[in-house]
Amino acid sequence: MRYQTRLLAACLAMLLIYGRSSSAAEAPGDACAFLNQTQITAALGVTVAAGKQIGPSSALCGWVQPGDPKHSGNRVLLALYGSLGKLSPVERFENSKAPVQGIAKTPISGVGDDAYYIDTPGLGVGLNVRKANSAFQIRVYGFPVDQIKTLEKTLAQIVVAKL
Repeated sequence: MRYQTRLLAACLAMLLIYGRSSSAAEAPGDACAFLNQTQITAALGVTVAAGKQIGPSSALCGWVQPGDPKHSGNRVLLALYGSLGKLSPVERFENSKAPVQGIAKTPISGVGDDAYYIDTPGLGVGLNVRKANSAFQIRVYGFPVDQIKTLEKTLAQIVVAKL
């Protein structure tokens, strides 16, 4: 039950962070279209089901292991930044880099134009990436932290290539 609460909190936090776009013209796109089941299965080394939209917006997509109704196994979440009010996806990315007590943010290179890992106690590690006018966050769960970072970077590079 504790795990389900954390998963729900993570999904709600991502929905609040990435939100819905204020108009269709500003929509970030379909997150499920940036990665596919085959790519994620190959990267993780475990079978995942096809991506499914999470929430009312197509900006958040999740891939989970088949037969895992509690989503407690290996899985991936991709959230595309959309415009929120007057903030563009790039402004939201830049704002999210601001220091927050208890949350570690570590810059990395080799992915997009700018990227950093965000380590949030209780929610795990995510990789925030900006390329040109687009931004997104990818999260991998169910592996040791060092492996998660490697997997997130690998998957992020696939997403960046499609932006």
